[in-house]
Amino acid sequence: MGGKDRNYQVVYRGETLETFKEGGLVFFQRSKESGGGYWFGRTYPDCFWIEFERPVSLSEGIQYLVGLERVMAASDEFDDDFMLE
Repeated sequence: MGGKDRNYQVVYRGETLETFKEGGLVFFQRSKESGGGYWFGRTYPDCFWIEFERPVSLSEGIQYLVGLERVMAASDEFDDDFMLE
């Protein structure tokens, strides 16, 4: 599963998610018979909130995470000259 330096966990076929962080991001690998790929979402005590409406590849999910981190890093930047037209 995910290492300590990653902000997500990967649960491969046949494994279980032993522990989770509320709101933590997890990839659950689907069986090949079901089409493969991963269900990607957030874990909560009472549900698994799917981020995409379809299974994704691991690389597609990681690209999404990189973009999400980029947006979050710039979320506190303000443009004082911005005008709403």
